[in-house]
Amino acid sequence: MATNDGTRLNKYLASCAVGSRRACDELIKAGRVEVNGTPCLNMGTRISDGDHVKVDGKRVSPRETMIIAFHKPRGFVCTREDELGRDTIYSLLPESLHSLHHVGRLDMDSEGLLILTNDGDLSQQLMHPSKSVEKEYLVTSNQAFENSHLDQFLEGVYTDEGKLKAKAIERLSPRRLKVVLDHGAKRQIRVMFESLGYQVTKLLRVRIGALWLGDLEPGGWAMLNALEVQMLLGNEKPAKKRAAGQDERKRR
Repeated sequence: MATNDGTRLNKYLASCAVGSRRACDELIKAGRVEVNGTPCLNMGTRISDGDHVKVDGKRVSPRETMIIAFHKPRGFVCTREDELGRDTIYSLLPESLHSLHHVGRLDMDSEGLLILTNDGDLSQQLMHPSKSVEKEYLVTSNQAFENSHLDQFLEGVYTDEGKLKAKAIERLSPRRLKVVLDHGAKRQIRVMFESLGYQVTKLLRVRIGALWLGDLEPGGWAMLNALEVQMLLGNEKPAKKRAAGQDERKRR
């Protein structure tokens, strides 16, 4: 029986991989959720052991939490099915992982560290602006990057998308740079480079929070343990010696 001591309904639904808490709220409002055989419109309902919950008439139950680090290769899109027939990241993953959703995305021509999970709470923590989770990229430009533009990246670049800026930037060679973002607009790095007259020829995400891509091969993935999840959230300091899947070595 639903009581005041259990798990809030939207959180329970999110743990069943039904969707984010916000999406689950909409399902509840729409009357598509039943608790113990009765339609439930009460957002404050809590679920306890023994309760039966259905969505659209189908029983749902919490799934084992899965969080993986994936090295997205260039040439793949972050979607399950693509209307243009392009290759998707899910074509590189075993069917058992197809229920996982990607947290954020990398565009087709970008590569590097991508997180997939069935944990809606984790997704929200990583994506919510208040968390300011750092993401680090190695960027190659089509031409030498001018010194004056380094400061512009930090102060802000005016684009059609508004004023965009990086948290940190370092030139590693005339055409190769390290860029750190703590908030990300769509295609932000490419847009910023293009606004200053450059074209990005390679974009590799090497870090999220304190978790590094490491030597995970393109198309490879690794299960994350509890410590690595904390690193992902930025609760541990970045350390290059520690990379995705380092402890368990479950690279595929």
